[in-house]
Amino acid sequence: MARETLTRDQIVRTAVELLDAEGLEGLNMRALGKRLDSAATAMYWHVKNKDNLVLLATDQVWGELSLPDLDAVDWRSAATTMAVDLYGMFTRHPWLVQAFAAHVLYGEGKARHDDHTLAVYEAAGFTGTQADQAASAVFTYVLGNAAGVAATASLTRKLTRDDTTAEEQFQDAMTKAQEIARRHPRLRARLETPAAATYAAAPDRAFEFGLQALLDGLERQRAEG
Repeated sequence: MARETLTRDQIVRTAVELLDAEGLEGLNMRALGKRLDSAATAMYWHVKNKDNLVLLATDQVWGELSLPDLDAVDWRSAATTMAVDLYGMFTRHPWLVQAFAAHVLYGEGKARHDDHTLAVYEAAGFTGTQADQAASAVFTYVLGNAAGVAATASLTRKLTRDDTTAEEQFQDAMTKAQEIARRHPRLRARLETPAAATYAAAPDRAFEFGLQALLDGLERQRAEG
C-alpha cells in the first residue's frame, strides 16, 4: 500500500489491533507496515514516531467509552457505569495499563471522558479538589484491578512465544507459591476450597464488590462533610 493511499485513521486502527495482539512491546513501524502491506517509512508521513502513535491509539480506544446523561440518571449510577465501562476498556486493551506506566497519556477522547467524570462527582456534591480526589480514587481503583488482566495477557503472549520453557517456568512458580501459601492457615484454607482454581485468583465479582464499597465511602464522606 503506497503512502498516498494510507490514511492516519487506517494506521491508528491497525496499531490498536497490533497492540491488542502483541502488547506495547510488539508495536513498531516495521510490524505495523507489514500488517498494512506498506513500507515502514510510509508510516512517518502520517505519525511522528512510536510515542505519537501510542497517544493516537490510546485516544482511539478512549472513544469507545459512553458518557451517561446526568439528566437521566443519578450520580451513583453514572459513576458505576463509567467505572465498569473503563474497566471493560482496560481488559479489552490491556496494553493501556502498560502505556500508563510508560507514557503521559492525553488526547481529546480522554479529556472528554475526564471532564464528564468530574461532572459526575460534582453532581454528587463534591466541589473543587474533592471532586478531583473522588474521581482519582475511582480511576486508580479501576486501573489497579485491570493490572492483573494486563499481566495475564503479557504472560499469555510469553507462553505462546516461548512454548514449553515458559509454561514450565510458570507451573514451577505456581507450585512454589502454593507451597509457601500452605504454611499460612487462611491461604491454605482458600487453596483447599473448590473455588480456588489458582493461587491469588480474585474471587467472583471482586471488582463490583470493591467498586460499590468505594462509592459507599465517597457517599458517606459527602454526607458527613
